[in-house]
Amino acid sequence: MALVAALATTSLFIGVADLDGFVLFASRVPRTIALILAGVAFAITGLIMQLLTLNRFVEPSTTGATDAASFALLMLLLAAPGIPIWMKAVIASVGALAGVFGFLALARRIPSRSSVLVPVVGILYAGVIGAVTTFIAYRADALQELLSWGIGDFSGILRGRYEMLYVAAAAALIAWIAADRFTVAGLGDEAARGLGLNTRGVMGLGAGIIAVVTGIMVVVTGAIPFLGLIAPNIVSRLVGDNMRRAVPVVALLGAALVLACDIIGRVVRFPFELPVSLVMGVIGGVVFLWLLLGTAQPSDAARPARRRSMPAGGRR
Repeated sequence: MALVAALATTSLFIGVADLDGFVLFASRVPRTIALILAGVAFAITGLIMQLLTLNRFVEPSTTGATDAASFALLMLLLAAPGIPIWMKAVIASVGALAGVFGFLALARRIPSRSSVLVPVVGILYAGVIGAVTTFIAYRADALQELLSWGIGDFSGILRGRYEMLYVAAAAALIAWIAADRFTVAGLGDEAARGLGLNTRGVMGLGAGIIAVVTGIMVVVTGAIPFLGLIAPNIVSRLVGDNMRRAVPVVALLGAALVLACDIIGRVVRFPFELPVSLVMGVIGGVVFLWLLLGTAQPSDAARPARRRSMPAGGRR
């Protein structure tokens, strides 16, 4: 909590030439609140996605949810470009929901239990959706809008343009209220059903939370990659897998990471500003590779060697 407060104070005042009351309350305070809300919401959606898929290496941006939301927004832009922002958030959430269910259905058909194969399939799935979206945007001369949805940038956050993020934070709060159910669901379908849990209901609730948060974030701020991946993995090493204990820590860590990336983005090339998603992409990509390499399975060539090294007395 103290770290988030310190980073929020630094982000509030850093990189400002002339700070008066109007700029402070019309731009700086809304931006700082948006950074905190975005970090909290995105980090918790990553935790939910990992529990639903029983895999530590997935989050909305690597499983097609963000790309599906962008695809839905693009279709809406081509059909009705003048609709209000709240309707855009609704359509983006519907698209993200379809993307989440598509990935969950695909993940259940993967025969291998490898923890590495699931995120790879998710990245491929997201890549196909992203490629189709980019092609349509190119033909429709809408690449600039598509780019704005895919890059998390808080430079345009002003009073009156960030309030929908409170809805995303409320969805994250629902995840904390239902934390025990998500924890049981993380034990697997058979174990969860044996304990009397309605797994389909919990799956639908989790997918709905992920969709609402992703849709709102894509419309208001743009996507932030890897945040939902690294925050839950770091917290799981500190407090374990109990979601009720993990959610507050994941939320605070997510907010701290976004605030830190915002500060770095404004300091590295001052007076210019790098988008938060660019800084987070670099940091998250490195952590993602470290997590994947740290859980790599031993190769098939190594297994016969271990069998050959077994003492002769162990054979019958």
